[in-house]
Amino acid sequence: MSKPLIFIANDDGVNAKGLHELINLMRPYGDLFVSVPDVGKSGMSQSLTLFEPLTIKKVKEAPGLAIYSCNGTPVDAVKLAFDQFIPRKPDYFVSGINHGSNASISAFYSGTVGTVIEAYFHNIPSAAFSLLSHSPDADFSIARKYIPEIFEMIINSDNKQELCLNVNFPDIPPEKSAGIKFCRQTKGFWKEDFQKGKDKNQNPVFYMQGYFSNEEPEATDTDEWALTHNFVSIVPLSKDLTNYTVLNKIAKDI
Repeated sequence: MSKPLIFIANDDGVNAKGLHELINLMRPYGDLFVSVPDVGKSGMSQSLTLFEPLTIKKVKEAPGLAIYSCNGTPVDAVKLAFDQFIPRKPDYFVSGINHGSNASISAFYSGTVGTVIEAYFHNIPSAAFSLLSHSPDADFSIARKYIPEIFEMIINSDNKQELCLNVNFPDIPPEKSAGIKFCRQTKGFWKEDFQKGKDKNQNPVFYMQGYFSNEEPEATDTDEWALTHNFVSIVPLSKDLTNYTVLNKIAKDI
């Protein structure tokens, strides 16, 4: 039998340290097919390129490993590979390791999470991995400790086709970790604080800055609480955005 085929994506680009950490961690589990943006494309969610041509470049090919880079968004790189380049449907899909948190509301904006949702549309068991450090040279020791355990849990699941996991690692040494916590997404939002400047022609320009506002800081079953308390947070995601609480209430009121 052929080895499992694992598709690897990211949104930090082909040269990101986190990507190559994930490639090394996935090597024992099967053949790897990597398709990622040629440069960092953070915050792209599931954005698509519709009116410009896409290109894809083979970066590396070795036994059990093929790496491609795409000039488009993270999801462009995935869709193009699915349609044109990947030899068969992948058995598993992983994305990351992202440089920076994708907990709470950030999951909606994240290109890393956007790619695993795209895989989930194809009924491929998937997981997004993110570390709470934006450093290009971040220490991924805690991810190296837990990713094999999490991936083997996916492999051994009886419902693997239903798995789309958003995994975040606190930026701490592995020996300080409190373990793994399955939890829900924190209710919160990003409060923008645009900084005004001027371009070379003295026209006004704006730079997006801001901060995360946690709407339920006392809740103990959320990803933000887990990360604050040194847990690795795992949030199962769904492609169904229906608000069933509201739907059921409206149905009762009619």
